[in-house]
Amino acid sequence: MSTENRASLLRIATAGSVDDGKSTLVGRLLHDTKNILVDQLDAIERVSQSRGLDAADLALLTDGLRAEREQGITIDVAYRYFATPARSFILADCPGHVQYTRNTVTGASTADALIVLVDITHGIMEQTRRHLAVGALLGVPHLIVAVNKIDLLPDAEEAFRELSGQLHELADDLGVLDLRIIPVSALRGDNVVEASQDTPWYDGPSLLSWLENLPDSSELTQAERFALPVQCVIRPQAAALSPEFVDYRGYAGQIASGSVAVGDKVAVQPAGRTTTVERIDVAGAPAEYAVAGQSVTLTLADQIDITRGDLIAEPAGAPSGTKSVEAVVCWLDDEKPLREGQRVLLKHTTRVVRGIVGSLDGRLNLESLAAESVESFELNDIGRVTVRVAEPLFTTAYTQSHALGSFLLIDPQSGRTQAAGMVQDDSVNTPGVLGNLRADAGEWAI
Repeated sequence: MSTENRASLLRIATAGSVDDGKSTLVGRLLHDTKNILVDQLDAIERVSQSRGLDAADLALLTDGLRAEREQGITIDVAYRYFATPARSFILADCPGHVQYTRNTVTGASTADALIVLVDITHGIMEQTRRHLAVGALLGVPHLIVAVNKIDLLPDAEEAFRELSGQLHELADDLGVLDLRIIPVSALRGDNVVEASQDTPWYDGPSLLSWLENLPDSSELTQAERFALPVQCVIRPQAAALSPEFVDYRGYAGQIASGSVAVGDKVAVQPAGRTTTVERIDVAGAPAEYAVAGQSVTLTLADQIDITRGDLIAEPAGAPSGTKSVEAVVCWLDDEKPLREGQRVLLKHTTRVVRGIVGSLDGRLNLESLAAESVESFELNDIGRVTVRVAEPLFTTAYTQSHALGSFLLIDPQSGRTQAAGMVQDDSVNTPGVLGNLRADAGEWAI
């Protein structure tokens, strides 16, 4: 493992069915890596003793809301930071209940790795399918299935191997490209931080060891084509204070992908013009070079009419505008279903445009992994839609760029976020059943 990788930050999320042990696993990670303060551990031990438990309930480390502690469930996404000598981590512990799937979408949307827990005594549940589908849909680079509670079975090896075969088959159907399956006991700590001697039939690394050696997504994002959605135009009001700012017109935003250097050629959309980067400012100071994730201000060699929501991108392969967006969405609104003809606001990068749902093209049946025709999408449904918008959007397929291929649907009356969407492009080969989700006599059109 390189020095650069050891110093990197990995964002991980946990998901799984109710009572599969997600919060206990996270607590075990924090406890066994010595990332718990003494007073925290003392408080957890006191609460555990009051409940008649013999040992500290490590799940209490992440179930921070009072309702969570009282009910013994996870409701909200709990974010925790911890570090080892190898690297740093930001972990999102996501809820398991089906009504909180939208929280899982939020937690997994920025993750480099998603850990899905499966209770070995229960096997693959509907939520297992849903969470793996969400991970595949969001393009999470690494999916890890932690098969938990292996200490409850006298012959865990046979059960683990059978379950592993089923999980690999499901992952193949969903188009998951990187799946790792690890047998663990979150309660005892087997194969969580240290490899367990009680599983001689498993010769792979522990969960933490695997996480420490995963690459993060920053290098992949920086390797993509340069794209900067413009957030605002900067014209200094105190230009008289410095002659260099008299004619200053900067275009500020966060670089969504790729990198840019002074002197690079860029294309501006929707103006359709090509120009040159004249100056880059990062944190108020000039820079010769900037990469994805940095907030920058660019000045260009030519005077071009640019406003918020416009796109500055690498000329080769710069997206062209479209007023029809085909996408897979996860419906997150528990108050209103999605129907054809419904008016929405679509937020793509820094632009918000009016839109109307043209068609519902198929919903994913999580049990059969088949597409089915429906008249509406309800809470937590995953399916394909076509949205017509009032102004051109400069999108790419989600598999090519997460930044330019993702969007939100918003209720124009309440401002409530209703769906997370991923742009699909049938000319781009996307593996798995989520690639071309269309209802056609109840079968996948692949």
